[in-house]
Amino acid sequence: MRRVIFNQKGGVGKSTITCNLAAISAIEGKRTLVIDLDVQGNSTQYLLGHKVSESDKTIALFFKDCLSLSLFGGSNTGLDAVIHETPFPNLFVIPSHPDLEPLQGRLESRFKIFKLKEALEKLEGFDAIYMDTPPVLNFYSQSALIAAEKCLIPFDCDTFAREALYTLLQTVAEVKADHNQNLQIEGIIVNQFQKQANLPRLLVDELIAEGLPVLAAMISPSIKVRESHTVSQPLVHYVPNHKLSDEYRALYAEIHND
Repeated sequence: MRRVIFNQKGGVGKSTITCNLAAISAIEGKRTLVIDLDVQGNSTQYLLGHKVSESDKTIALFFKDCLSLSLFGGSNTGLDAVIHETPFPNLFVIPSHPDLEPLQGRLESRFKIFKLKEALEKLEGFDAIYMDTPPVLNFYSQSALIAAEKCLIPFDCDTFAREALYTLLQTVAEVKADHNQNLQIEGIIVNQFQKQANLPRLLVDELIAEGLPVLAAMISPSIKVRESHTVSQPLVHYVPNHKLSDEYRALYAEIHND
């Protein structure tokens, strides 16, 4: 199953959600891959403990290879060559790289928007794939939406996020109609949810009343998230018995309930 975690708003927890769901998937015995398409490389650092160097094989190298194939001939090595092991069993990552930024215009002008989907369809040996995306609708986030089967949407509880959510849902619907008929919105993940506060509860209740696919499992705010980033360990490894780890397990169980 190929999932994309997508929101055009920054700071909603895309990388944290991506890596923690992937970590649970790996613990469940599934060979799991995270693809970091955000130039900031937060998922890369979360899982590997460092940013990648110029010499490392990254997702940028894959896209460079797509351009070289069309310009000079040669063979596209696919995604296999840029996969890295993480310190966690069954969990692998294709790192991001700053070179993604200058590559974007060239990839767009040469209509390489389907290359990621084509490469993932050829990739073997993985039971689950999670794609982390930049907080903007650009070449890389569109590539991920086209390549995915399911879309998870993080939502932090404020009025601006709610207004942005409607635009985001329309964006996903357009990508589905134009490029990927198999794409499904799997659910809206309520992140940083303070259940004792009136505004978050009101916003969530209104989204549910509108018939939007809000998932029942919600993620609470906790300093443990930042701590887990600092030590580069997903929560189920860093604090396996913490409430937050249980919330992520509940979220994982809910989206795998089919």
